[in-house]
Amino acid sequence: MAKGYWVARVDVANEEAYARYRALNAVAFEKYGATFLVRGPAGKVVMGTPRKHNVVLEFKDYETALACYESPEYQAAKVFLDQVGEIDLVIVPGTAP
Repeated sequence: MAKGYWVARVDVANEEAYARYRALNAVAFEKYGATFLVRGPAGKVVMGTPRKHNVVLEFKDYETALACYESPEYQAAKVFLDQVGEIDLVIVPGTAP
């Protein structure tokens, strides 16, 4: 079964909201078994619009990745994410092994 991934790119304009978001998203990420593969600065942007932070989360499968996003736990955190700044977030399935 293919894994599921969140790929996020974030420009933080409101550090307080981002700190609150990170504190709350941990509840959902733990419940749904998320693993951080990337959690850091932009690195070298070779194409597209740069963002200050890049995050890649891995889930056991695509359905779990979607369920985490739609969960009440994550939606409580997302209230603060909506106040953070510019964000790109996609949820994608991995390739089959």
